[in-house]
Order: sequence, then C-alpha cells, then structure tokens
Amino acid sequence: MAETRDEWIKKRAYSLWEEEGHPTGRDSVHWEQARKERETLETSAASKDGTEVKTRAKRTTTAGAKTNGAVKAVAAPKKTASRKSA
Repeated sequence: MAETRDEWIKKRAYSLWEEEGHPTGRDSVHWEQARKERETLETSAASKDGTEVKTRAKRTTTAGAKTNGAVKAVAAPKKTASRKSA
C-alpha cells in the first residue's frame, strides 16, 4: 500500500525529532521541516517516496540559436587546470 503524504510527513518529523535527541516542544518545527522536505520532493525529479532520483534530460542548444525571437545565452566552456611542465 502506498504511503500518504501525511504519513510520510509524520514519519519524517518523528525521524527529525529522534535525530535531535528527543527535544520537548519542537514538534511543530519538525512537522514544518518535514512538510517542506516533502514539498521539495514533490516538485523535484525525485520519486514520491524519496528513494529514487530520476534523471532529467539535459537540453542542448547551439550558440546563437533563436527561440521565439530571443537569443538563448550559452555558457562558456569550463577552464581546466593547466599542467606545469618541470
């Protein structure tokens, strides 16, 4: 059976509480952090249960390619460390 959103948040908040050493009076802080983490998971490329991260295809563009009349910026190539000869 699939875990509901609230069940996931409840388990994550409990885990946060345990990680902090069972502090008293921080339940709402743990719940809010768990809720935000779940929201991030739902909007990311991760699977709903957070066990698998799905990769997204990278877009490639050619230098100066136009899209809807606008020119897309293309990142400069990364510089690599040069080797010094002895």
